[in-house]
Amino acid sequence: MSAQPLLAVDGITAGYGAVTILRALSLVVPEGTITALVGANGAGKTTLMRVIAGLLAPSAGAIRFAGKDVTQAPTHRRVAAGLALVPEGRQVFPYLSVAENLRLGAWAARKEEAATTSRVYGLFPRLDERRAQAAGSLSGGEQQMLAVGRGLMAKPRLLLLDEPTLGLAPQMARMIFDTVQRLRDDGMTILIAEQDVRTTLAIADGAYVIENGRIKKEGTAATLRDDPEIRSAYLGL
Repeated sequence: MSAQPLLAVDGITAGYGAVTILRALSLVVPEGTITALVGANGAGKTTLMRVIAGLLAPSAGAIRFAGKDVTQAPTHRRVAAGLALVPEGRQVFPYLSVAENLRLGAWAARKEEAATTSRVYGLFPRLDERRAQAAGSLSGGEQQMLAVGRGLMAKPRLLLLDEPTLGLAPQMARMIFDTVQRLRDDGMTILIAEQDVRTTLAIADGAYVIENGRIKKEGTAATLRDDPEIRSAYLGL
């Protein structure tokens, strides 16, 4: 693709204690695109997302975001620079209301909080209806809407989505995928890690297949959809 990379991950090695998960992994996320990171459970997708977000320090390699080296930058500085993570498992604040959860997401973009809140409610009308309700009392799908909305409150240039449809009913998962496409069409750059390979490759521009902490294949999403190995291993064809 011709778009310039907004994110460049170069030779990242990372893990937990003595256990290495990512091994010299490299990828780029072109600006204005949906880039998919697909692979089986345990392949290293969440670990990579944590490294990019600054929640886990790599032992080797570099990360550049918007042309600047952020390898050593703390998470809050990455958020302020325009990089936001919607974590696996939603991780909303259960005893706070929907509105309070969203407000916490806006700490790095407080001046635009009102406008961004209106946008989030426009994307997810159900959150608007439940703005005073405790987040922990929402359904799983509503909590996922809230997690995505909270990430959007930071006004990110790059939105990291880690398993956003995990555990959701098919109709709710489809709505999340539709929202991801809408965000891309509005100009946002997205890196999405997903186990639903079929649907993810259908909405993505480019894609990487991760296996055992390494990039096994990469290319346009359409190319990978037609790859016989990918069709057999991930699409059941």
